[in-house]
Amino acid sequence: MTRILLTAFEPYDRWKDNSSWLALIDFTSWYDGSHDITTRRYPVDLPKLRQQLREDLAANYDFAIHLGQAPGASLIKLEAVGLNMRTNGEPLLVDAPAAYRTSLDLIACQERLLAAGIPTSVSHHAGTYLCNAALYMSLHYSHEMGRRTESLFVHLPLTPAQVVSDGSSHASMSTPMESAAIALIVEQLAEAPSH
Repeated sequence: MTRILLTAFEPYDRWKDNSSWLALIDFTSWYDGSHDITTRRYPVDLPKLRQQLREDLAANYDFAIHLGQAPGASLIKLEAVGLNMRTNGEPLLVDAPAAYRTSLDLIACQERLLAAGIPTSVSHHAGTYLCNAALYMSLHYSHEMGRRTESLFVHLPLTPAQVVSDGSSHASMSTPMESAAIALIVEQLAEAPSH
C-alpha cells in the first residue's frame, strides 16, 4: 500500500479561504482509493511549518504532496524546484543546498491531468514564499533524515467564490476540478514503476 502525506495551507492575509484546503477537504469527501493517505493543514508561519514538516516526514511516507493556492494562476502548476531562499533573500536553512529538484515525473502527471481536461503546466520556480519553503524543506528533510519520501508541490488557482469575494478579475478553477486533479496525481505517482 502506498503511503502518502497530503498537505494544504490555512487561509492567510485577505483570503478567508484557501483553495488548497478546500480542494483537500473535497478530495477526502469522495476519494475511495486503496492508498493510505494522511492529511495535514499547515499554518502560514515559517517556524511552525518547519517543525510540523520535520515531524510529519519522520513517518517515512512514499510521497509528500503539498498543495497551495496561487492567486492569479489560470491553471494548476506542478513545481519542480524548491529554492533555499526566503522573500527577503535570506536562506530558509543555513548550510543547506541552494536548491532541490523533485525526482518525480511531473511530465507524466501533467499529461494525465491534461488528458482529463484539467489545465496544467510544469513550473520550475515555486516563488520565495511558504509554498516554496514547503517544497524545499520537504525535499531537504527527507534527504537529511534518510527517508524514502519523494515530494512535490502543486499550486492551485483560486476558486470562483474566492475571486467574487475579492472583487478581482483573477483566473479561477472549481474545487471539484482541483480535487479531481489531486486524485489523478495520487494515482499517477502510485502507479509509477518504482512503486
